[in-house]
Parts: sequence; C-alpha cells; structure tokens
Amino acid sequence: MHRTLIAIQPVQVIGFCLAIAGFELLTYMASDILMPAMLAVTGEFNADPRQVPNALSLYLVGGVCLQWLIGPLADRFGRRPLLLSGCALFGIACAAASASTSIEAFHLLRLIQGMGLGYVVAVSYPALQEVFCEADAVRLMALLGNVALLSPLLGPLLGSLLLEWLSWRQLFVALAVSAALVWLALYACMPETVGVLRRDGQVQAPIAFSWRHILRRYRVLLGNRRFLGASLALGLMSLPLIAWIGVAPLLLIQLLGLSTLEYGLWQIPVFSAVIGGNLILDRLLLSHDLPRLIHLALWPYCLGLLTLMGAAVLGASLGVLIGALSLYALGLGISNAALYRLALFSSDDSKGLVSAAIGMISITVMGAGGSLIAAIGGGSQLESFALWAALAGLLALPSLYRFLRGATTALLPPPTPKRNFG
Repeated sequence: MHRTLIAIQPVQVIGFCLAIAGFELLTYMASDILMPAMLAVTGEFNADPRQVPNALSLYLVGGVCLQWLIGPLADRFGRRPLLLSGCALFGIACAAASASTSIEAFHLLRLIQGMGLGYVVAVSYPALQEVFCEADAVRLMALLGNVALLSPLLGPLLGSLLLEWLSWRQLFVALAVSAALVWLALYACMPETVGVLRRDGQVQAPIAFSWRHILRRYRVLLGNRRFLGASLALGLMSLPLIAWIGVAPLLLIQLLGLSTLEYGLWQIPVFSAVIGGNLILDRLLLSHDLPRLIHLALWPYCLGLLTLMGAAVLGASLGVLIGALSLYALGLGISNAALYRLALFSSDDSKGLVSAAIGMISITVMGAGGSLIAAIGGGSQLESFALWAALAGLLALPSLYRFLRGATTALLPPPTPKRNFG
C-alpha cells in the first residue's frame, strides 16, 4: 500500500527548492571558486600548470562515476535518503581536500567531490519533476540553471576576492561547512516522492533493485535513438561553455597576463547571457511548445558559434571571443532546460534511471570533450580555442535535428494562482 503524500506547506516548498538550489550551487562552486587559485595549487604541489583543466575534467568524471547506480537506488529506496547521503559525501570530500598533500590526492578528492554533481542530476532533478507539474518543473529547472550559473559567473570573482584573505585550503573548509548547512535544510524540508500516492492519483512506485534488471533497462534505454540523440545534444551544446571554464585561467591569466580579478570580470558577459536566456525561456513557455523554443534558441546559438569560427580564421581578440561566446550562451540558456525535459520524457522508464543516463552521457561528452580541446591547444591560443569550441558546439546539430523531427509537445498550460504541491 502506498503512502499518501500530505499537502506540502508553502514554507516547506520554499525550503525544499532553496535546499536543492543550495546543493547544486555548492557542487558547481566547489569547482569555479577554486579556478583562480588553480595555478597556486599546481605551484604548491610542483605540478605542471597544464594540469589546471584536469581539475575540472576529473570533477565532471566524478559526476558520471556513480550516476548509473544512484538513479536506480533512488528509484528503489527513495530520493530523500540518497540526496542526503550525496550531500554528506560531498561535504566530507571538501573537508578532506583542505588537508591534501599531493596533486594526486587533490585530483582524487576532486573526483569524489564531483560525485555530488551526480546526486544533483540523478536524484534532485527527478524529485522536482515528480513534485511539480510540467510547466512549474520546466520553470524551476530553468531557475536552477540560473542558480548553477551564478557559480561560474560569481565564483571566479568571489574566489579572487577571498584569496586576498584566505588560502585555497580554507576555501575548501568553507565549502564543507556550507555543505553541512545544506544537509540540515534538506533533512528538514525535502519530501519523499517515491512510493507516495499524490492527490492527483499518480505514484512513482519503488522499483526492485536487481543488477540484471538494471543492465537490461540501461540496454533498452541506450537503444532508444531519440533519447540517445537528445542526451548527446545536451552534452555537445554545453561543451563550448565547459571548455571555456576549463581553459579560461590558462588563456586569461597565463597567456594574456590578466589578474585574477580581471579574469573574473571577463566571465560576467558569458554567464549573464546564459541567465538571460533562461529568463527568456520563462517568458516564452506559455506561448510556445518545447520543440519550438529550441528551434528559436538555435538562432543565437548557431550565430555565436559561427562568429567564433570566423574569429578563429581572421584572428580572435578577447572582446570578439567573449561577444561570440555570450551570443552562443544566450541560445544555450533558452534551450537547455527545455531539451532536458524532452529527453527525460523520451522514455517511459523510471525518471531516476533516465535522468542518471542523461547525466552520464552528457557529462561524459563534456568532460572528455573539454579535456580533448585543452589537449589539442585550446588553452594555448585564443584562435585555437575558438575553432575547436565552435566545431564541438556545431556537432550537436545533427543529433538535435533528428530528435526534434519526432518531438511533439502540447502547449504548456498557464500556472494556476494557487497550486497544491501534493
């Protein structure tokens, strides 16, 4: 017999959303706030500065490592205990990083910290989709995207300022304390959505955990061409942005000789554009279906990437590079949450497993692609980065075209003034 979900009070709804937003922000901030200090980290450990992008790549790999298992475990035992355990793991890894004594230990702890990102993708995102209706869920995903993007927007600036008074080790201590506070908020406010009968009559029943059954479900899911195309497109569309985050310290600080504060300031136009795209998405949701929104987003997305490619051929100044990245980022902000929603519901399987598969595929593409762009010279010249980032982003178009060709979604209903979240 399923439990009945008692109507969630508005205070708990707000606390739940803020707690998830806080955890997501921390999982990204653990990377971005440290980027201005990465040259100091490699210097302290006598490591090659070319290892700077590896810190981001390993963090993304960590986000993939356990997603394949986290999703099915959340389907079986519930979203709440899994997210609480993920938040605790992240906090412990941050505390341990403050005492690391070698670059190898540092990278290992970066990998473990990245697993927190896997919990965000495989547990908190499906929980939001199950608690809220479609229109509200897409809006919240877009808003969470804005929260996550505050990290690369403000993280380098905040990191640059904090490094005036704190060491990079003390930054990790602050992240660990923040994770403990977020854990308490999740414990107090997060509802369970698995095995709970909601007032709308729908239920996400627990799914028995079986290795053979899990492998079979993943095999079926990976045989779904529409799902695979959408997941690949999600990773490739974000790859230029991820590559920029990874190599920006090398390009701006080491190559161009900018200060850490100037490095942080140059991030503002790019990530402000993504946030602006998410806000545009929110305004267009009531009058456009999701495939149409993605088609509209492709105009600034493609124009920005083509400008990047032109800059690579004709010679890229920093201003032109940032302008092209910002235009591309605007399109990415409009399309990302809509494409994620379509990908999540392109399969009838449980949303924990589907979300985990989306995360594994897209984050693997971003992590491997970012490392490849750095390895072939993306961190040594502006023109080289512009060329490879543009090509990577444009590679998403064939998969996206095939996916959208079969996508049909009804217009989203307008939100009611008062909504029962039960």
